[in-house]
Amino acid sequence: MKKIIVIAFICISTLAQAQLTSKEEVTTELVAKREAQKKEITNNYLVLKNNLISSDSLSVVKNAGVLQNSLQNFKFKKLNLQQMNEAMKTRKEIIALTAEITATKNINKQRKIFETLSAKFWELTPKLKADETKLYLQVCPMTSATWLSDSKEIKNPYYPKNMLTCGEVKASL
Repeated sequence: MKKIIVIAFICISTLAQAQLTSKEEVTTELVAKREAQKKEITNNYLVLKNNLISSDSLSVVKNAGVLQNSLQNFKFKKLNLQQMNEAMKTRKEIIALTAEITATKNINKQRKIFETLSAKFWELTPKLKADETKLYLQVCPMTSATWLSDSKEIKNPYYPKNMLTCGEVKASL
């Protein structure tokens, strides 16, 4: 009998917590905070890309860590269980890639890791992009390497010295 009461109490507590959480989600303050987090993550990615364009490997290390922290603090909302699992898995992979970037000061290695990171980041972009932000998926036709940009103007982070303007817009969100 005690087990049934304990189980019932746990179920009621969980339901009450779920209702509290759903009520918290609709407040304008929490919505604004969430949008700010999305904008921060997107901006951190773009700063990292721009560091690669300028071939500043020390800033790449620093800003990869900043991106990593902002991703770790983000909580996904309004996803079903499968979508949540996929998003969490992809975020974990991106965090691991940012850790790899922070572990090297070799700009060419950083660019190679960033190539994989960009492909993974694009997968999460619909869930991470702030509402007012427009992002473009750009591709280098010679290497098929992709990156995201907030501008249609091509600035290739993989070959900035030789092929800075080599690329094209592949998609946008």
